[in-house]
Amino acid sequence: MTHHPAVVVGAGPTGMVAASLLGRHGIECLVLDRWEDIFPQPRAVHLDDEVHRILGDLGVAEAFTEISRPGRGLRLVDPAMDTIAEFERDPDSRPHGFPPANMFDQPELERILRSAMTRNPHVQFRGGVEITDVATMRDHVQVIVQDVATGERSAVTADVVLGCDGANSAVRAALGTTMRTLAPEQRWLVVDASSPVDPGLWDGVHQLCDPHRAGTFMRIGETRYRWEFELLEHETVDDFPDLDALAPLLDPWLRRASRTDLELVRVTEYTFRAQLADRWRDRRVFLLGDAAHLTPPFIGQGMGAGLRDAYNLTWKVAGVLGGSLPEAALDSYEQERIPHARAMIRQAVAVGWAMNGGGERVAGLRRRVFPVVTRVPGLSSVVTDSATPRLHPSMFVRRGSMSPRRLEGTLCPNAPTERGVRFDAVAPYRFTVVTTVKPEPAQRQEIARRGAEVLLVSPGSDHGRWLRRGRVSAALVRPDRTVMATARSLSALHTLVPPSPSPLPPNTIGRADEN
Repeated sequence: MTHHPAVVVGAGPTGMVAASLLGRHGIECLVLDRWEDIFPQPRAVHLDDEVHRILGDLGVAEAFTEISRPGRGLRLVDPAMDTIAEFERDPDSRPHGFPPANMFDQPELERILRSAMTRNPHVQFRGGVEITDVATMRDHVQVIVQDVATGERSAVTADVVLGCDGANSAVRAALGTTMRTLAPEQRWLVVDASSPVDPGLWDGVHQLCDPHRAGTFMRIGETRYRWEFELLEHETVDDFPDLDALAPLLDPWLRRASRTDLELVRVTEYTFRAQLADRWRDRRVFLLGDAAHLTPPFIGQGMGAGLRDAYNLTWKVAGVLGGSLPEAALDSYEQERIPHARAMIRQAVAVGWAMNGGGERVAGLRRRVFPVVTRVPGLSSVVTDSATPRLHPSMFVRRGSMSPRRLEGTLCPNAPTERGVRFDAVAPYRFTVVTTVKPEPAQRQEIARRGAEVLLVSPGSDHGRWLRRGRVSAALVRPDRTVMATARSLSALHTLVPPSPSPLPPNTIGRADEN
């Protein structure tokens, strides 16, 4: 029986990101999955700029940029394909350093993530196995593993187990956790196709607002396209075996192309679910990604939510296993992530209903209201804003004022710094004190002793203006770029810095600005 500090169950995007992040912190990690290779079929197609930052911390942001396409915005159309409203994104608005919406093909992203994971010397991957049980013992977790080919069973032990094994999670079943449904299920037909001929459509997401059959169209890449259509009660995927059967659905969208120009990549049926696990943790066993939550696709946050889970949890696990953080630090994972995931699920359900719900009467109201929204200053940008809700208070999110401008629980912008690099490059994997007030030597020494960095910024810089909008002069930023605490004076903040997780990778950028 072998022992590993961490075992990750599931090698989808969430599991691979979690393992790679643990490895970046120097935590030895075993990844277990049923399949030897990535799943070859397209599924998720969108990540926002907040999640793009996570890929940046893994060192794969440029590789992702090469295989992704910035999303231009959202257009609502009626059954006649006439535009009801259009919400276009500002291509120059990049507070996190990346496009606010990114369209991609999931297998291409998974190949990038698999390559990054297998290059990490602290990560070991074992495919061709299933998990039959997970049991928490007095001082470790035992995982029962069955070889898919031979049926042979064995056991491994770990200090921490991360269940990233999807909607049918064996880890969740072992914990006895149940999924609570937050909205009715919806059955949709998903059509992925490629074509060398541009169909001549606006280069953004189209939402068909039809009370009889809602639909969505997205351009994924230079030659890749996706359509999604709500299935009627009597329909199944078997009713749409080929392009001829799909003609009534696809033809209205093909302006400069024809069905003969299309090559079907996949036609499948998805059940859109809005579900949340009632518990995400049992001592040293955690649920992440689809094992913990399922989000309808209407705001494109399904895969991203799993990567947020991994980003939130892994630095805390590294700190606890390394001895720099107390066991109680792990409590903050559920405290922060469950309310955030619940809010995102409810937002997705609400957006889906706003675009597709109701009958003819609601559809008529929609056609009158949405054009007005596009003409109200500020409202249009709210529709395309990719910012997600702030995290709830915890050990690592201090309660600030009740002002809507408060920064605690929100992300620090990934803006350029006066050193010529963006914020995320200044202090990877560490706590950072961002301040417009020059620290006293004793303050700087104490911050350094705790393994954190100081980023001194000018009041007129991007980060200086960000602090001023929050009505503070200093902010303590966590390794996952979330603001833990703020203060009007540095003396009220610097002693709140927790010890950084250990061991840490070398800071290849060097120390932050000490002017």
